[in-house]
Amino acid sequence: MTALRAVAALAALGASALAAAATIDELDVRRNRGRYSLEAEARLTATPESIYAVLTDFDDNAYSRISRVYKESRYLPPAPDGTPIVYTRMEGCMLWHCVTLERTERLETDPPRYIKSVALPEGSNFKHASSEWTLEPDGDGTLMTYKLEMEPDFIVPPIIGPWYLKRTLEKGGLRAVMRIERLARELDGRPNAPLPPLPDRAARAR
Repeated sequence: MTALRAVAALAALGASALAAAATIDELDVRRNRGRYSLEAEARLTATPESIYAVLTDFDDNAYSRISRVYKESRYLPPAPDGTPIVYTRMEGCMLWHCVTLERTERLETDPPRYIKSVALPEGSNFKHASSEWTLEPDGDGTLMTYKLEMEPDFIVPPIIGPWYLKRTLEKGGLRAVMRIERLARELDGRPNAPLPPLPDRAARAR
């Protein structure tokens, strides 16, 4: 896998990971050898119940409503112990290089406050991937804490470090960042303002 493909892969996963953060208050990205970790804290003006419903809706490629990098999302038959199993397929591109990210995950939940997913390596192109969402009421909204650990099952050049992922998350995906909040507010019966225009290329470069 080329360096650009590795960048595209990790950036796509990172941007989608924070798609639920309408207002990101804290963001920390680290790398320990081949494993990346991300922690974020954000506030959304929607209830935990509705945010939980959006985040656990995988049927009929529902995750494509959050971000266009999701090309497929669905529930699979549950594990023998009854644990839900979900599948997602994402595509990330940079210039002419594209890569597909696949994750088959066990979904552990405590509605409506907690969601944890753990990737099954045999159905994923990650050696390890796990995520945790914690949703706590905060006034008329929700305080969301998000943690992600991932170890890609491909070589990532050392130059592709936390600085790149953090920059991508801070600058990119503004519309995706707002979509989960909007979907959750619709479930709450709250009005949504029109999405603001994306910054032009010159503004994003500053």
